[in-house]
Amino acid sequence: TVQLEESGGGSVEAGGSLRLSCTAPGYTSTKCGMEWYRQIGGAQREWVSSIAPDGGPTYADSVNGRFTISEDEDKGTVYLHMTSLKPEDSGVYTCKAPPECTYCAPDHICQSSRFGFWGQGTQVTVSS
Repeated sequence: TVQLEESGGGSVEAGGSLRLSCTAPGYTSTKCGMEWYRQIGGAQREWVSSIAPDGGPTYADSVNGRFTISEDEDKGTVYLHMTSLKPEDSGVYTCKAPPECTYCAPDHICQSSRFGFWGQGTQVTVSS
């Protein structure tokens, strides 16, 4: 099955910035949108941001004005640029391709899922 891959997590001080990336190594897809979620401690996973197929972004209130989601279609990469980070932003950030996404391998075998496709997450730690 398609496995998304996140990168760019790490440790920063409060007020710092990080840029997360999400790709689907070995696969290509048409623009179909992407979502970012985070899980903080043992809390339930929460939605952070989405980018629509037309590039339109939406954000959770907690990150609006500080985070920016974008997509480089040529690179097949979706980014989450996080600025003015706070300790409460610490957590595991995961990207998810929505069910509308179809990923195709070089052999032209394509996959889609009514559940979408998830990555395994990248850790973000913000110290005060």
